[in-house]
Amino acid sequence: MITKIKVETIYNCSLERAFKTPILCDVAKVHTGFGIMPKVTHCTEDENWGKPGHIKKVFVAKSPTFAGGEASTDKVLERIENKYWKIEVSDFKSWMLGFSKFVGEWETTELEPNKIRIEYTYTLYSDVALLYPLNWFFTKTFWRIYMKRVLENVRKMVNENEPYLYE
Repeated sequence: MITKIKVETIYNCSLERAFKTPILCDVAKVHTGFGIMPKVTHCTEDENWGKPGHIKKVFVAKSPTFAGGEASTDKVLERIENKYWKIEVSDFKSWMLGFSKFVGEWETTELEPNKIRIEYTYTLYSDVALLYPLNWFFTKTFWRIYMKRVLENVRKMVNENEPYLYE
């Protein structure tokens, strides 16, 4: 089953800042945890992160559902400068409610100088038919709330001119 969710907001910053911050800054400040979602602590194998085809290993803190440590692999599928990112999260190291992968998309549109519309979309793929109702409910409720929290974490980083860790 494939379930898709999209949230939108406006950032008051440059197009470049809105485009680069969520992917090229410290992901531990983007994914700070929420409920059953543990916070990201760090990444490894990320020397070429930000370039299509390259990966990074993501590590998370201990949570009620995970002992902590390596959690997944992120891969840049597509990058259109100052417009669009497509990222895959897969190779989960713990059971994820039957989900096999997540595909995130970050689209920026300059409405006017320093007014950027963000369209943040996630597609969640699940493989266990028995869990489809739970997967749908999780995506439409919990994951939507989590995505809104991510948008606000990125907004804070944008406003604070957070340095890029990658090119």
